Amino acid sequence: MFNFNLHTPTRILFGKGAIADLRAQIPDDARVLVTYGGGSVKKTGVLDQVLSSLNGLEVIEFGGIEPNPSYETLMNAVKIAREQQVTFLLAVGGGSVLDGTKFIAAAAHYADGVDPWEILENGGASITSAIPMGSVLTLPATGSESNMGAVISRKTTGDKRAFMNPHVQPQFAVLDPVYTYTLPPRQTANGVVDAFVHTVEQYVTYPVNAKIQDRFAEGILLTLIEEGPKALAEADNYDVRANVMWAATQALNGLIGAGVPQDWATHMLGHELTALHGLDHAQTLAVVLPSLWNVKRDSKRAKLLQYAARVWNITEGTDDQRIDAAITATRRFFESMGVGTRLSDYGLDGSSIPQLIAKLEEHGMTKLGENQDITLDVSRRIYEAAR
Repeated sequence: MFNFNLHTPTRILFGKGAIADLRAQIPDDARVLVTYGGGSVKKTGVLDQVLSSLNGLEVIEFGGIEPNPSYETLMNAVKIAREQQVTFLLAVGGGSVLDGTKFIAAAAHYADGVDPWEILENGGASITSAIPMGSVLTLPATGSESNMGAVISRKTTGDKRAFMNPHVQPQFAVLDPVYTYTLPPRQTANGVVDAFVHTVEQYVTYPVNAKIQDRFAEGILLTLIEEGPKALAEADNYDVRANVMWAATQALNGLIGAGVPQDWATHMLGHELTALHGLDHAQTLAVVLPSLWNVKRDSKRAKLLQYAARVWNITEGTDDQRIDAAITATRRFFESMGVGTRLSDYGLDGSSIPQLIAKLEEHGMTKLGENQDITLDVSRRIYEAAR
């Protein structure tokens, strides 16, 4: 196991009616900017509950943050935050709203005259302060409610970039599984796939004898495999929704990634698919992951065999047969959730692969993976295998 420095300061308020404790988390003199996405939080009444909980505070609303939140939209919120001297941000929604709010938090404190897109260009290294923030989660998927990372898109340039900085770590997150009952099946499925891939990005690498992290990761994967289909079939099953929500948070709060090698190449290749073609984030992960594992099976052999045995109970056959079976089982699980696993499932024939590779090169993604051995040529092979 590698050395690590783990600090997970986000307070989790979990369970039915957890919003009752929301007000106590925000300073009495705060000027609060509440951020959200489309109209779903209004239709479901979640936004009304949030605003009611904030009674007595100065509150400003900013809606319209898109899936794959755009720099262009977020800069409008940055302008409001500066003009209104906002001192606290509250994100109400899923990972996109949370990611966007993290950018707002950092960009609002950014130096005048400097384009905050620089935050994405340097991965968050230039952030020295940010507006404090919390969240009310309505879509379990990204784990953004309890980590310091975010991904932002820029429509005008076709870029999708990530950043990380401890200044944008949410102070708290309200996780009420009831808020997920009304999610459309597509969002439920995407959330399960997203959490699943987050987990294997930190698990299917190479062994470092980190038994606790491995067992935690396997527990998350088994929970998602068991509960994911139930979440589609039994939308208002509280126990199912609670387990899916907690699994998604645990998948990316830093715990299972502490002291182990991490991959994230599937995400980097997936980001380019979203930026160029507009696919959902989880859809791109489902497309890239099986192909990446197939191409990189030699360097990932030990962990793929462990994954096959412990997650899918695949113990018979040659090493390659067991790896093939594990990849097939993963693909079938994604497809059972209604998420396609090939470019052709989304009407793409692979003709854009040269553009995808060019963007990877532009973004400096020339050596990816836990061994930094996924070159542009290997990335091309992965995209081609995903057709």
